[in-house]
Amino acid sequence: MSAATISLPVPFASAPPVLAAGAWFKNAVCGVKAGEARMSSVVGDLNTPQACVGHETETAAMLEWLGQPAVIAHDLHPDFHSSRHAAELAARMGARALPVQHHHAHIAGVCAEHGERGPVIGLALDGVGLGTDNTPWGGELLKVAGAHFERLGHLAPLALPGGDRAAREPWRMAAAVLHDLGRGGEITARYAAEPAAATVLAMLEKNFNCPRTSSAGRLFDAASGLLGLCLKMDMDAEAAIKLEQAATRRIDSGGWPAAMAGGWRIDDGVLDLRPLLARLADEAEAEQGAALFHATLVAAMAEWTARACLESNIGTVALGGGCFFNRLLASGLRRELESRGLRVLAPVRLVPGDAGLALGQAWGALHSLEN
Repeated sequence: MSAATISLPVPFASAPPVLAAGAWFKNAVCGVKAGEARMSSVVGDLNTPQACVGHETETAAMLEWLGQPAVIAHDLHPDFHSSRHAAELAARMGARALPVQHHHAHIAGVCAEHGERGPVIGLALDGVGLGTDNTPWGGELLKVAGAHFERLGHLAPLALPGGDRAAREPWRMAAAVLHDLGRGGEITARYAAEPAAATVLAMLEKNFNCPRTSSAGRLFDAASGLLGLCLKMDMDAEAAIKLEQAATRRIDSGGWPAAMAGGWRIDDGVLDLRPLLARLADEAEAEQGAALFHATLVAAMAEWTARACLESNIGTVALGGGCFFNRLLASGLRRELESRGLRVLAPVRLVPGDAGLALGQAWGALHSLEN
């Protein structure tokens, strides 16, 4: 078989083998046998026939080492090629197919890497993953214990005008925020260079083709769009990267700004950052606005997470999801949570994004065998 890119010990030496299929983006598969977890090389996004064949090839190679799996875990989304292939394999091999919710898997992967079997409060921040309510999630506060999770809270949902297109054009996310703030009349003037500006305004007013998402990735896009740092993306996460770079320049020269007083609200587990976004909409200095966004986001999420820890009587926090590639967010949040006496777990050998997701799926599968 192809050599594993990462091999990790897991505390399930006597468990039968399990296979995990990964998700859609940055796909990689994972196998666990005799207390060893192996991650395959990263196939990439499963949006081409070649990538789908690559996924099947990596899966077959993993099965050569693994043998007969008892469980084959996959993403909750049934239409991913990885999910369909996993279901077909399970039926053919007589294994149990196990769907694992995307953000649960992100947090479970962090737990697996650290060998943490106790309950944790998980903060999963990424672009998108199908939720158990069939809506797009991406900014999730979870209580995770092995094969089980509970959604304690989420980011206040934002509209996606045009659906998936909004994930590629941050100006649309900025327009959605302006509409939510009662400032929809500013959209066509602010984004006059966008031919679709009037159409997007009409879509928002009629709530047509505007699904709502709790995605943290789209929150970063909205901030970048409001500050004029990135209106359309030519590469994955470009808006968030430009936002982080602008904030880093400001912080390197002048230090972290204070978090915005009143920049967020927490209501029944929902973290609403629209007061901060309203401030960014009026910020003339993009680097200052980007730094303020990061400082306020860190403070808000630290309060949100610490409150959940207190209410759940759990002292360990796991951070997962692609937004934690952002060093300002990752380091700032760790600092704030540890200052409150909380233990913080984050990916070390694995990446925080979807390339490490299969380990979390496998971790859930291993725990499911005990139930």
